[in-house]
Amino acid sequence: MNNRIKDLRAARGWSQGDLAEALQVSRQTVNAIENGRYDPSLPLAFTIAGVFALAIEDIFFPEKD
Repeated sequence: MNNRIKDLRAARGWSQGDLAEALQVSRQTVNAIENGRYDPSLPLAFTIAGVFALAIEDIFFPEKD
């Protein structure tokens, strides 16, 4: 699964640490999600969507073959 988290975060001027604090996860978790090494749980995906005030499908999308 791919995502737009890095771009959304940067557009708001947030560091990975800022986003991690808002999500109550580690900065390493944010880094892993941004770089596609970790797919968040559904509850975390909803939390991420809430922080950005977007729908989940506006943030996450399937990988293109």
